[in-house]
Amino acid sequence: MHDVIPTPLRSDRYLLAVSFACFAVAGLTNATVDALAPTLGATALAVAGVYFVATYARRVSRRTLVSLSLALWIGFLAVAGLHAVGLETVAGAVPGHAETLVHSLTAVTWGTLLIAASTTVFLGFREYGSTVGADAPEEQVLEGESSEYSTR
Repeated sequence: MHDVIPTPLRSDRYLLAVSFACFAVAGLTNATVDALAPTLGATALAVAGVYFVATYARRVSRRTLVSLSLALWIGFLAVAGLHAVGLETVAGAVPGHAETLVHSLTAVTWGTLLIAASTTVFLGFREYGSTVGADAPEEQVLEGESSEYSTR
């Protein structure tokens, strides 16, 4: 009999999907309207998106967060390349309603930018050891605190 209790692997990718959706809607809302109420709503959505990215970043390994951050920045650069050509030009080349495609590309641009930046920031927090709680052992020695071991 095994001593290890099997636990099912669970995916936290839904947190990224919800975060991306929050960022995309926030970016599209803020890009199309110059009123206070939609701006406040977009800000609230962006804050919710950051919360979901933070929750995801806490649950995954550093290596996963590095890969994700890099992939998201590459995705953002790919989408931003469409802006160099012009969103109206891209929308005209693809069948469908041009205005809807322009809004969709704007939302995807904002979503990828904000989620890439968020994952990079939380990766930076992890890299520089921003944790809540006690100091790291190296910092305790540097600050002159005594260690737990006797020096006899």
